[in-house]
Amino acid sequence: MAPAGGGGTISKIGNAGVPVGMVTGMSWSSQAIPFRDYMFELIDSGQNDLVIDLSQVDFMDSSGLGAIVAVFKQLSGDGTVQLAAPQQAVRDLFDLTCMHQIFVSGNSSPH
Repeated sequence: MAPAGGGGTISKIGNAGVPVGMVTGMSWSSQAIPFRDYMFELIDSGQNDLVIDLSQVDFMDSSGLGAIVAVFKQLSGDGTVQLAAPQQAVRDLFDLTCMHQIFVSGNSSPH
């Protein structure tokens, strides 16, 4: 586990060792930049298929959305970002901003 700032953690799980970024706490506003930076480090180290566990996030503002979009752009089409278990308010944000058309989303947490 590595800190992602503001209570977020990054952990490797699963047989394939797919990195999972998990944010804990109610909001991403204070965690977005450290989380984005850590995900960039994963990408720079060759990890191209990422999962972001949103099961503990019940509100996301533009900072959180911007961090996820930045991670997606950092991959430059050479990988995937999957959103795991987003709560309804977060799903609504992705629907409102049409980001649901870009990101794969699953209903269950990878943990």
